[in-house]
Amino acid sequence: MAMEASGISTPTPERHGSAHVARKPAFTVRFGWGPATLAGIAVLCLLAGLLVLALQIKAIFSDQLKQEYTGLVLDAIGRAESARDLASARQPLTGDSATEPQDYRNARITLAARLASVAALVNADPAAAPRIPQRALSPNVNFDDTDALLRSESEYWHRQRDLVGADLHHRTSRVAKTLMVLSALIFSALVTALGMYAKRTRQLARESHRFEFAALHDALTGLPNRRHLFAALAQSPAAASGASLAQTLAILYVDLDGFKQVNDSLGHRIGDELLIAVARRFRESVRPVDAVARIGGDEFAVLVRGFSLDVELGAIAERLIACVTEAGEQMGIGFVSASIGIASFPQPVEDYRNLLAAADETMYQVKRSGKNGYAFAVPSGRAGAF
Repeated sequence: MAMEASGISTPTPERHGSAHVARKPAFTVRFGWGPATLAGIAVLCLLAGLLVLALQIKAIFSDQLKQEYTGLVLDAIGRAESARDLASARQPLTGDSATEPQDYRNARITLAARLASVAALVNADPAAAPRIPQRALSPNVNFDDTDALLRSESEYWHRQRDLVGADLHHRTSRVAKTLMVLSALIFSALVTALGMYAKRTRQLARESHRFEFAALHDALTGLPNRRHLFAALAQSPAAASGASLAQTLAILYVDLDGFKQVNDSLGHRIGDELLIAVARRFRESVRPVDAVARIGGDEFAVLVRGFSLDVELGAIAERLIACVTEAGEQMGIGFVSASIGIASFPQPVEDYRNLLAAADETMYQVKRSGKNGYAFAVPSGRAGAF
């Protein structure tokens, strides 16, 4: 019966000159700056930016207070100028103070009160504003002096308002730029951290896959190991009731005859090379749905899924024996062969979990019967040799 080439995709590990040579670590995980480091740097930059931002905002509030204060002073100066105009309009034509009308005197008193309000605001300003002397607040002060004082104060505080307004605009623009820089910094840090986290996750996933592969595969041949074989049996549909073609299983347990002599006479390196060559030929001689595993030492197992007749299993066993013989002849080793025990489910083995043990026991029956052959497990425990 023609069989398809094995499709099991198992990467072949590096060949070792001897099983006794100490192995170097297969891989080492190295990382540079991780997400935590970048996040720390980003936080420091963010704190520095927030400090600058806080200082600018504080200065903006200070400028706003200055603007409000300047507005109060200019408003007081405006009221004083209105009072000055009213007093000037009511000033009598004669210069005799004894004949001054009452409304004019009231206007002078109002002007003096307005000037006092301006002086209270100006003199309370902590900045170096031109102070208003007490003598300028008298109701009898000369109008020319009052005009000069109001003009001087008005010009000064208008300049202050313009300077504070320009400074406020400059600081507001700086705050906006700082916010944009901080936003770009945070966004860049987040994107970079997420990118590095994703990269690190992929690296860890690859390393995890390597660890998992190492735990489920033989290091020398790259074949699945005993643990992987039991997992494959547990995942098979054999646990379902009934026994259709898709649910039939068989284990062919293979032991190499003469392998100890190869190690003793030719050395462990040649023995390892023989195991690698045999494993490669085993994979190529079975179907993609079947699996080849190395149980340990010179023992292998082939899991066959879905067969109808024992003659199919016999044909597989003959090909496996031929694989061992051909590998030995190619390497110049003419005394190696194979003994194979075959156990199938659901007949004669009713529990698929006992397939490996039944095939192993049958293989030893072949060993005792002369080696270099195969046999089927029977319900009574006896093996029929071929």
